[in-house]
Amino acid sequence: MEYFNGVGFLCKCFLRTMFVILNNMYCIPTYVVWMVMIFPLKRYHPDLYWKIEGHFFHWLLAMVSMWSWSAGYDIVELGDDIRTCLEDQTLVIANHQSTADVPLLMATFNTKKNVLPNLMWIMDRIFKYTNFGIVSILHEDFFIVSGKDKRDESLQALVKHLRDSYIPRRRKWMVLFPEGGFLRKRRETSQRFALKNNLPVLQHVSLPRVGALQTIVDTVGPDKSSNPGGNNNTDPAHNLDGMGVYPTHVNWVLDITIAYPEGKPLDLGAIVTGYRKPCKTFLFYRLFPCRDVPRDHEAMTKWLYDRFVEKEALLDAYYKTGKFPTEGFCASPVPPQEVSQDCLRFAILHLFFITSSYIHFQLLSYVVSYFWY
Repeated sequence: MEYFNGVGFLCKCFLRTMFVILNNMYCIPTYVVWMVMIFPLKRYHPDLYWKIEGHFFHWLLAMVSMWSWSAGYDIVELGDDIRTCLEDQTLVIANHQSTADVPLLMATFNTKKNVLPNLMWIMDRIFKYTNFGIVSILHEDFFIVSGKDKRDESLQALVKHLRDSYIPRRRKWMVLFPEGGFLRKRRETSQRFALKNNLPVLQHVSLPRVGALQTIVDTVGPDKSSNPGGNNNTDPAHNLDGMGVYPTHVNWVLDITIAYPEGKPLDLGAIVTGYRKPCKTFLFYRLFPCRDVPRDHEAMTKWLYDRFVEKEALLDAYYKTGKFPTEGFCASPVPPQEVSQDCLRFAILHLFFITSSYIHFQLLSYVVSYFWY
């Protein structure tokens, strides 16, 4: 019986892997082809182009969301109520433990209306060369270059990207991992730096880098007099190409603490194959008005360090007790709520991508045959 269980498990992992590969093959090219077909809109009706692209981007990321959901890797949200910032310009900062962080955030955002279509990821440049790189390029995500020698140049590129893409595209959320890499790669270096500079020595997170946060707040941070969620987050200076007035201020900072069961992160391999047992990953939310983030570099550094010291305390308590402490962290905490996906929507989106792939293949075959014979 144990033998057959092992064989069944291997077959399940193999079939899941084949499905995910196939899913990539009929979803990513379909997205790219549709974007090529509607490309003229980008010049003549850019608002319509980016609205359509946003929906396609959301549908594509919904497919990624299905991978973790179908493997039984559920997500539980708790902490601050984030409904306030769902329709507003928001910077998301999160701790970074493994390759599962992004797919699980995608799965979470997939259930929030209008988040994924209007979201910009800030990711390491290496992801440009993955199978999803072409999607991120077309969606105009930002690829940041790591390393001291390229840091200033990369931050200047981020300023330009915020002005040329984030603002004109009317994006709302952007996602940043301030640690600059996975915990397992950064922890030892972070701890040495902390000991050398008399800073907190952290085990469950690493000390964050403040450069990207400083750049974002300096470029698209709100005026100190602005009100989160109000109507004063526009700047007529960004009335470009006659397309209207753009929202230019990030009004909220959403701090997400990602906690895996027993402190053992899932990874992309687990999400693809399903080799780990079903489990729940917790996302603890803390929401801050962006106007409360200090602008001075030293004060901002301390503010960001404080967030990660708090993450350390939250994670330490969770790993020891299985529960998150809310007292002292959230004024009116929302009780744990499991993220619920819509399986019917997944089925409809699969049908859409498969049908689109068939149509595109037929069109390509017709064009080839027209010139070939």
